[in-house]
Amino acid sequence: MVKSCAPEFIAAMEKAAENIRDFHARQVQQSRIDTDERGVILGQRIRGLHRVGVYVPGGTAAYPSSVLMNVIPAKIAGVKEIIMATPPGMGGKPNPDIMAAALIAGVDRVFLMGGAQAVAALAYGTESVPKVDKIVGPGNIFVATAKKLLYGTVDIDMIAGPSEILIIADKTANPAYLAADLMSQAEHDRMASAILITDSMEIAEKTAEELEKQMLLLSRKEIIRESVDNFGAIIVCENMEEAVDFANDLAPEHLEVCCENCLEYIGKLDNAGSVFLGNYSPEPLGDYFAGANHVLPTSGTARFFSPLSVDSFIKKSSFIYYPKKALLDSADDIICLAETEKLTAHANSVRIRKELN
Repeated sequence: MVKSCAPEFIAAMEKAAENIRDFHARQVQQSRIDTDERGVILGQRIRGLHRVGVYVPGGTAAYPSSVLMNVIPAKIAGVKEIIMATPPGMGGKPNPDIMAAALIAGVDRVFLMGGAQAVAALAYGTESVPKVDKIVGPGNIFVATAKKLLYGTVDIDMIAGPSEILIIADKTANPAYLAADLMSQAEHDRMASAILITDSMEIAEKTAEELEKQMLLLSRKEIIRESVDNFGAIIVCENMEEAVDFANDLAPEHLEVCCENCLEYIGKLDNAGSVFLGNYSPEPLGDYFAGANHVLPTSGTARFFSPLSVDSFIKKSSFIYYPKKALLDSADDIICLAETEKLTAHANSVRIRKELN
């Protein structure tokens, strides 16, 4: 089945996978052990989750790139087994492009199933589907709702809303680029949000003209039109400081900075899923190829959520070793704290060791 994929598609996917691996390999954390002169040993153990389920839509919204973005960080984190669920197409067979991505990314097992029932099967396990520890990956409203309801039974990546892009542009930006980038997100969903904020009225007007001109040439122009009309905006602000404040309040999923000195904005933009700097770093570069993850927080949750990463697939536990003398030296402090909280059994656990030694 994978052999039916276009060779150029396979080559592009392999290049993208290499970039994604390189970016995420730098996120790996190490377990640690610390000692002191008292003989106390403290440490933290970091390891990958045992089993992770990756949901991959297989209908009109079949995105092989999402397979790479969800699976490769999990593999780097040390997840022992990655299970992919994807609905079959016509004739009961999976999408070959998705299967090619699964092979390149290193998926261990594939189950042809979709919808909320697939999420439930991954969460609880069945006779044939193994139970997983975490479920990641995009899906329709039913899949997203199932993931939300099952959080606690399993971990999930995030509750994803419609796609969003905010572009900050000054007078040096190219309106043709701005319009194209706005529509690159608007085509995702009729509820997607595409917003431009600029301190130049000329840029605002020319971008609006480019939107109308370019939209006519695109295959998903009906979706783009509805998205732009209902959830899009072009905002003219007083200055770029106001634009930065707006961006930090909005906390968009994707944030493009099409400004003359774009690198100056890195330390000013605190709330965004991913920031794209300069006129030649369009959002699709991040979606497909650069290596940073494209699974990003939406709906303002970039204020407190982070993109999917190697950290999303690990768990940590601490360990503590105190020799006798170190515990006895600290006993009075521990007993004091426990008794202040009225937890006398806690205090007794330490006091009995003090009294018997």
